[in-house]
Amino acid sequence: MGNSRIIESNQTGLHDNLESTVRRHLAHPFRAPYADHSLALFDALKAWKEADGRPLVLDSCCGVGESTANLARRHPEAIVLGLDKSAARVEKHDHYKAESDNYRVVRGNLNDLWRLMVADGWAPTHHYLLYPNPWPKSSHLQRRWHGGPLFPSLLALGGQLELRSNWRLYLEEFQAALALAGHKGEFAPLPDAAPLTPFERKYGESGQPLHRLVCDLTKKS
Repeated sequence: MGNSRIIESNQTGLHDNLESTVRRHLAHPFRAPYADHSLALFDALKAWKEADGRPLVLDSCCGVGESTANLARRHPEAIVLGLDKSAARVEKHDHYKAESDNYRVVRGNLNDLWRLMVADGWAPTHHYLLYPNPWPKSSHLQRRWHGGPLFPSLLALGGQLELRSNWRLYLEEFQAALALAGHKGEFAPLPDAAPLTPFERKYGESGQPLHRLVCDLTKKS
C-alpha cells in the first residue's frame, strides 16, 4: 500500500467568494505581458504542430510527463503536448518516456501559453488537468485554476476537458465555475485502466478516493 497524505483544508464547502471571483475573471480578461521565452517557445510549438498536422491533445500541469506518454498511447491519432512549469519535473521525463513520435513534454508557463494558443486559434480535441496543485487553504482560491485569471483562457481552448483530483471539493468548485460560464461539468468514474500519473498511482495505492470531472467545452448548457 502507498502512503500519501490526505488533503486537509479549512474549507468545508464551496468558497464563499467563488462566484464573485469567477465572474470578475470572466468579465475582465487577463492582459499581463508575455515573457520573451514564452513567445519563443510558442513559435517552436506552433511549428511542430503545423508540421505534423494531426489533432492536438493538451496535458497541462503534466509533471514528469508519465501522463503525456500514456495519453500519446491513448490518442495515436493525435499529437499530445505535455506542459509543466517545473524544469526539475520535466527533466525526469526520460524515466517515463514512451517509444512514440506523437508527443512532447516541455517546460512552459501556462499563464502565457494558454493565452497565446487562444489568440492563435488553437483548438485541442482534448485537454487534461490531472491532479493539479489543489491549493487547499481558503486564502488560496485564486491560485486554483477555476479561481484564477486564466480560467477564461482554459474555457476558450475548448475540447473535451477532463480533470482528476483526490480532493473532491476542488472538482465541485470547478464544476460550479463551469456552470457560471455556461458549461456543464459532470462527475464520472475513473476508467478501469492503469493509472495515468504517478500521483494517481500513489493516491490509489494509499486507498484515497479519486475523482474525475469531464466537460465538453464545445457545448453550452
